[in-house]
Amino acid sequence: MNLKKKFFLITIFFCFIENSLSLEPNIFVQSTVNRASDILGDEISREKKMEKLKIVAMETVDINGIGFYTLGKHRKNLSDEQKKEYSKLFEEYFLKSFSSRLAEYSNPQIDVISQEKKNEKYTIVSSILIATDERPEVKIDWRIYTKNPDKPLIRDLIIEGLSLARTQKEEFNSIIQSNDGDIEALFISLKDFVKK
Repeated sequence: MNLKKKFFLITIFFCFIENSLSLEPNIFVQSTVNRASDILGDEISREKKMEKLKIVAMETVDINGIGFYTLGKHRKNLSDEQKKEYSKLFEEYFLKSFSSRLAEYSNPQIDVISQEKKNEKYTIVSSILIATDERPEVKIDWRIYTKNPDKPLIRDLIIEGLSLARTQKEEFNSIIQSNDGDIEALFISLKDFVKK
């Protein structure tokens, strides 16, 4: 076998391994947390960390799916124009909230321990945030959307049994209900948070 053919076969082999690994939700989650951990461990400013973390989130989180889930029953009352505005606002809100909170951590270590396929669309990946002198061990479950098995996406984090998406849904519903069902009140609240 000549060198060119050998190189071609090796390339195909590694491409196959990489593609097959990317399909597994547990490896996807471990890879994602490793990327975030590397960013948090970098000797760069908080602002630069936030910008890099936003890129990771845009590539790995189903921001649009989470956004419309958090609207719950109010989603069906939106016009097409309001849906577009909400999608844009929620993405800005989510990225700022996610990156600013995570940037407070200094190089957290998260170890994936197992995964459980719920159905064709969802797998729950279980992990542990390793304890340090400053914080206890934390159990984190990741709800991974696998409708497109080539591009798994994070749909929710369940931290010590508490779903972040459900908590967000309750918060948004509270804002809307306390303003007589006016969705615009939520839009104003999201805009205010993004501007801070």
